[in-house]
Amino acid sequence: MLITTFVKNTKFLLMKIKILSMLFVASILLVACKDEQKEPVKEEKKETAITSEEDFNYVVDEFADLKILHYQIPGWEDLSLKKQKLVYYLTQAGLAGRDIIWDQNYKHNLAIREALENIYTTYSGDKSSDDWKNFETYVKRVWFSNGIHHHYSMDKMKPEFNKAYFDGLLKSTNTSLTGEAYEVIFNDKDAKKVNLNEEKGLIKGSAVNFYGENITAEEVDKFYANKKSPNPKKPLSFGLNSKLVKENGKLVEKVWKSGGMYGSAIDEIVKWLEKAKTVAENEKQAKALGLLIDYYNTGDLQTWDDYNVAWVDATEGDIDYINSFIEVYNDPKGYRGSYETIVQIKDFDMSKKMQVFEDNVQWFEDNSPIMDQHKKEEVVGVTYKTVIVAGEAGDASPSTPIGVNLPNANWIREAHGSKSVSLGNLINAYSQAGGSEKLKEFAHDEEEVELSEKYGETADKLHTALHEVVGHASGKINEGVGETKETLKNYASTMEEGRADLVGLYYLMDPKLEELGLTDDYEKLGKAAYNDYIRNGLVTQLVRLNLGDDVEEAHMRNRQWVSAWVYEKGKKDSIIVKEIKDGKTYYDIKDYQKLRVLFGELLSETQRIKSEGDFQAAKNLVENYGVKVDQKLHKEILERNEKFKSAPYSGFVNPVLVPETNEQGEITKIEVTQPASFEEQMLEYAKKYHNLPVKN
Repeated sequence: MLITTFVKNTKFLLMKIKILSMLFVASILLVACKDEQKEPVKEEKKETAITSEEDFNYVVDEFADLKILHYQIPGWEDLSLKKQKLVYYLTQAGLAGRDIIWDQNYKHNLAIREALENIYTTYSGDKSSDDWKNFETYVKRVWFSNGIHHHYSMDKMKPEFNKAYFDGLLKSTNTSLTGEAYEVIFNDKDAKKVNLNEEKGLIKGSAVNFYGENITAEEVDKFYANKKSPNPKKPLSFGLNSKLVKENGKLVEKVWKSGGMYGSAIDEIVKWLEKAKTVAENEKQAKALGLLIDYYNTGDLQTWDDYNVAWVDATEGDIDYINSFIEVYNDPKGYRGSYETIVQIKDFDMSKKMQVFEDNVQWFEDNSPIMDQHKKEEVVGVTYKTVIVAGEAGDASPSTPIGVNLPNANWIREAHGSKSVSLGNLINAYSQAGGSEKLKEFAHDEEEVELSEKYGETADKLHTALHEVVGHASGKINEGVGETKETLKNYASTMEEGRADLVGLYYLMDPKLEELGLTDDYEKLGKAAYNDYIRNGLVTQLVRLNLGDDVEEAHMRNRQWVSAWVYEKGKKDSIIVKEIKDGKTYYDIKDYQKLRVLFGELLSETQRIKSEGDFQAAKNLVENYGVKVDQKLHKEILERNEKFKSAPYSGFVNPVLVPETNEQGEITKIEVTQPASFEEQMLEYAKKYHNLPVKN
């Protein structure tokens, strides 16, 4: 459940590690990207054909706090032309909706992007000045975040050039940008894309474009409380595919569908999905694509559920995909789905190696420390594959997950199962572009460094696998209790991610992993995992915050409340000890087995909160442990981190699929090429996939 943004480049301190077992390490998920010490690779400004692993340049660009990488599509040439066409059509369908995420993220994003791109491509003045370089950096940051708010912190990004310089650029390029769209670049309005602080107003304090003017969280709750599903045991995902606005004083949904809001982009998506259906690999895959097309055409939420059931059941093909309005992280109320798409090719060899998780998922559920009444009697339909990404768009690009578990509806997961995937070639790209300089600075001692070097990467991959396959598939909601977005509200996402994290943490020090052949020493594996998690949750993730900020991103919150809770509860027995050495703060785990017990206790309580819909308990847990930051410690961590120059966040340009056609217009061959630069791809996308007006 939930595309794991915690896997979106979270533990960037992870070092480049000796491989424990080449076949196994290549087969599991990676939780973190790695830091880069090298200078960014400068490539010629031209599109290049895919190259061998030895010659491949992974790093495309580095600016601000961001690093841009390439990824390859290994095995492309082994696919039949029909399957290559399916991949091509699905990637085109995804890119056709690219403008949607920009408009969802903020109402003025498309107008701002159009103005910035016009300046970028037509300005003929001095391009050696600091002001121009700052302008270029700002444009790239906006491209990366699909808008003017930072992709991770959600804060509005302030340009390092002034109004006067920008006015000069507008004038010299004959570019028009006026009113609020112009002013908001420099003022303090709409400062947070997603605000989770209730005191500031969940909707009023959020710039995300999911709600109209003057709508309150209370009005949203009342509006959806009055909506009833035809079958209460199969609740529809109300609000998933619409914007809620007021018309003549009444709340109305503007549905995202053909003929509705975003209709011009959705029609292009449908056009390519219809082409994809003609080359579907089998009947089940074609059925799912047909239902997705029907959903886009009608906006009907029952069709969305029918599609998800069909999609879960379509497991036989070599090609799979994610496409639509899916994750609700960007909605402070947890209703509306951000547009995203990932197209993937099955990696059969690595998926076969990971069959062990599918085969043993019931054992993990049965042996969980949660209360028996919260366990599933039968975990059904869980599949776990390693895949090769062929293209991404929307909320999955340029910043991407590397682990996915869907669908999100609890009743579908319980009755029909779910799909979990590891995005294997992206994992490889992160690893190839990585560095290891931060571990020794923040690790407590040499033993901790050695454990991380030998077992850390495998532990992180296993943690993500357990998080996605077992964690999100585990537990059940009590009869009569609503969906978590209704019961836990603005704490639903961080509670769910924390719950899945805790499942992984509990089992990372279980002898079952050694018994299954997943490690040669479960105790050392567990120690490495616990060290890395606590260090990140209490220390190193703070480098992503500005001094004085609270923790607001859902995954950062969950890592902090998990770590802070076990630290506090273990104080009496000195399970984790805070130590100051030479003016530097460290957290040293003294008793790993007792820490595992605490992880189990917290998992049980977190599952109880979800199962019973205990909003107050969720609020207390998150607010008391996951939001506030020790400012003295934060200042220290930022100062210690200053010597490390590598960007903390990474993302990707997509390979370009170039079709060749015959005289009849039929595709005869599809070549994989690489864009020469980040800006080249962004400008090409803006030109080729600009399917929405600047105001919607």
